[in-house]
Amino acid sequence: MTIQVRAGSGGDGCVSFRREKFVPKGGPDGGDGGKGGSVVLWGNHYLQTLADLEYHRFYKASAGGHGRGANRHGRNGEDVRLPVPLGTDVFDTGTGAKLGEILEPKQELVAVRGGRGGRGNARFATSTDQAPRRFEPGETAEERKVRLVLRLVADVGIVGLPNAGKSTLLSRLTRASPKVASYPFTTLTPNLGVMQTKDVRFTVADMPGIIKGAHEGKGLGLAFLRHIERTRMLVFVIDAAAGQAKHDYDELVAEIGDYNQEILKRPRVIALNKADLLTGRKPALRLDAERVWVSGLTGQGIDELREAIGRAFPKPV
Repeated sequence: MTIQVRAGSGGDGCVSFRREKFVPKGGPDGGDGGKGGSVVLWGNHYLQTLADLEYHRFYKASAGGHGRGANRHGRNGEDVRLPVPLGTDVFDTGTGAKLGEILEPKQELVAVRGGRGGRGNARFATSTDQAPRRFEPGETAEERKVRLVLRLVADVGIVGLPNAGKSTLLSRLTRASPKVASYPFTTLTPNLGVMQTKDVRFTVADMPGIIKGAHEGKGLGLAFLRHIERTRMLVFVIDAAAGQAKHDYDELVAEIGDYNQEILKRPRVIALNKADLLTGRKPALRLDAERVWVSGLTGQGIDELREAIGRAFPKPV
């Protein structure tokens, strides 16, 4: 998402001289101009998307007031403060440079800084120039277009093919209430929940479904893949009842690897979901991570999955 932001210009300094009875040659008393307002992005942990900025793409802070006589300084312009979700990267569209990222609640990033106010003539008085007519204009407003890219911040990312049961599993692991339906791409944006184990709490994100070619932008494509970049471990959810668990798992690993091989170095657990639909003996599967048979529908294996996540989660160094 791209928005345009403009800071406020600084106010001009004032040229003024004291005008008092019995003081025929009063000294300079021109005040300074006020500082212009800035446009500031700040982290709001209640937000999950950038949708609040979708329909308003231009933000302008107010200018600083001009200085006045009697050493009265101009008022400072008011800042414009825009809340964004944690995990927002901020780029200058003109240069492509990354301005910063918002990762912590209430963390601030100044997108454009207000102009400095100019000095009034009272600031320029010296022993050799006791009546200066010099002043400074305020700094011009800074303006730029910035691109906001959300990369969700979560401890654990739940990934899987569309309709593998990720949202149902999230609701079992946490108290989140994501939209659940029996058709693909129910999840269009990540859902967050908090999972509690015996020793620690994790933030868990249910990611939109991935399909073959996602790393090239197919399906929800990059809108999904960028969100897993900041997760610390992954839970691969596989539809065990579909009869092709190994194929589906390999497809997920390949798509993530084609996007960013570094993500595959993180710990992972495999949740073989919809185990309630299997009859008889569970099939033997050769997979490269700890696997747990679960059912998001009935709750089977959920406690075991929590324990597996706790064991696999990277420990502090």
